Amino acid sequence: MEKSALQIARAAYQPKLPLGLRGNVSIKEGQPTESVGNQAEIKALFPNTYGMPLVEFVPSDEKRAYAPMNIGIILSGGQAPGGHNVICGLYDELKKQNKENKLYGFLMGPGGLVDHKYIELTDEIIDEYRNTGGFDMIGSGRTKLEEESQFESGIKIIRELGIKAIVIIGGDDSNTNACVLAEYYAAKNYGVQVIGCPKTIDGDLKNDQIETSFGFDTACKTYAEVIGNIQRDANSARKYWHFIKLMGRSASHIALECALQCQPNVCIVSEEVEEKNQTLDDIVTYIAGVVAKRAANGNNFGTVLIPEGLIEFIPAMKKLIAELNDLLATPEGEAVEAAAKRAWVIEHLSAENAAIYQSLPEGVAKQLTMERDPHGNVQVSLIETEKLLSEMVATKLAEWKKEGKFNGKFAAQHHFFGYEGRCAAPSNYDADYCYALGTSAAQLVANGKTGYMAIVKNTTAPAEQWIAGGVPITMMMNMERRHGQMKPVIRKALVRLDGAPFKEFAAHREEWAENTCFVYPGPIQYFGPTEVCDQCTMTLKLEQGK
Repeated sequence: MEKSALQIARAAYQPKLPLGLRGNVSIKEGQPTESVGNQAEIKALFPNTYGMPLVEFVPSDEKRAYAPMNIGIILSGGQAPGGHNVICGLYDELKKQNKENKLYGFLMGPGGLVDHKYIELTDEIIDEYRNTGGFDMIGSGRTKLEEESQFESGIKIIRELGIKAIVIIGGDDSNTNACVLAEYYAAKNYGVQVIGCPKTIDGDLKNDQIETSFGFDTACKTYAEVIGNIQRDANSARKYWHFIKLMGRSASHIALECALQCQPNVCIVSEEVEEKNQTLDDIVTYIAGVVAKRAANGNNFGTVLIPEGLIEFIPAMKKLIAELNDLLATPEGEAVEAAAKRAWVIEHLSAENAAIYQSLPEGVAKQLTMERDPHGNVQVSLIETEKLLSEMVATKLAEWKKEGKFNGKFAAQHHFFGYEGRCAAPSNYDADYCYALGTSAAQLVANGKTGYMAIVKNTTAPAEQWIAGGVPITMMMNMERRHGQMKPVIRKALVRLDGAPFKEFAAHREEWAENTCFVYPGPIQYFGPTEVCDQCTMTLKLEQGK
């Protein structure tokens, strides 16, 4: 494989580890835990993995002998920068514990475990992927691990390879599956441990124990660079409004972080839309008002940031989507032909939701009925919200022009930033964070833990002061409606309107709306002063009062 100059230089970067993972390591256990919600239901579903304590890794004076062991690793779900470094950290720690240890990578996600497709990871393979983006070392997939037949198929190859534990790198749904798998193997006394790692650029896998999911830092910095470039262009040409939709699925964490970094004229936060019970017209009127105010000052340009999941948070649309999800999950709904789907949906929806559905542009209505993802979610990335909003803003401004309320010009450009950030080369923060997560996962396995997620905390401090350990996955779970049924899932973390990051944004957005306060973050820097290269997100700093 031909390598760029940066890739060659980047391979030599040695990720920094917290003191608790350097040298000899011992484990410190805390108090028993309980789930964040629906305690009785979660405990009943996970009797073997519920209530376990939090654990922390601390330096030890005692050198420990480790018995040889084999571990399997799976990349699950969408890509996120740093996944390769999780594998590298796990591999290096395994070889440090015992040179006879082996690491097997299951190919193309959880399906590789079920279908017995794997490779043994070696020094040669690992060294090719250090500090690189993407998941192409072993590939990823969205196969859900939820059927007994899948678990039993998996145990066959696990026993054949002599695997002691499976490490699953994924988001909230993938780690929910990891918890289900851990419970099943524990109930069967199969002697197989299952460990998770928190991955998603969306930023919605976080709580009191998980400060951030890996990949969020890099993705936000990558998008912020491009947004900054667009803002510089807008400020130069002074003739376009750029409507920029940002990946992030349901949560608005990416949009908010990019707004804090770039200071656009408008940033819509989905969670605020829902809280204030705003309509689509409310949002359009707000954006049009900003456009008109800037036009009155001679500024016929600007930027609008839109979270990809916005449409799901407009209360009326949310009700519609919830009914659509249940309707399309029925055997009849799954069987209806695409050409007949619109008419069938209108016929079977409640009167209120049918009226809303019929009022939507045909293209958006069609996008709402597209095939769901494997977890039953609307594929919000396929809904062109940025075009919908700009077209409605243009219509509103045309009405205002007739009424003498708008005398400027409005021309829109559209962007969707998604895949550009998912596989970017990881920032120093994500490179270090992921390597520490992989090292923690190896320690969790060595200490006999199952049903845990590897965690690293205190990450606003220098890496040596980070705190590594593990949290029982059941601690983060509650019951939610999925595919028309109540299911145990890890609770998603949405933007908190009472949190420091949103309050910081809210305190400045009026100024940013009217004036041109653009910030141009520039590209991710790997080599240079600490204040440029080794900083975490503004979200994390604000959350921790740094």
